[in-house]
Amino acid sequence: MASTCNSVGLRTTITFDGDVSAAIEQLRKTSNLGVSETVNQLIRQGLKTRVERQSFVQRTQPLGLRIDVRNVAEALELLEGPASH
Repeated sequence: MASTCNSVGLRTTITFDGDVSAAIEQLRKTSNLGVSETVNQLIRQGLKTRVERQSFVQRTQPLGLRIDVRNVAEALELLEGPASH
């Protein structure tokens, strides 16, 4: 389910971790901005940052098993035995 936020000037309370709060305060003092402007600036910077990710590759190992899994119930009975029902 997708949602959008169309609010301009949205006000909310956010609790920052200590390290984040310190970074906000440091940038706020050095840039002479208010807290809201500083947080918005940091969020925009974070949104622009793109992390390159490696493609996921599933590693497999041959186990020597040859089971026809088109019939799931039959495959489970073969693997687990008829007594498991």
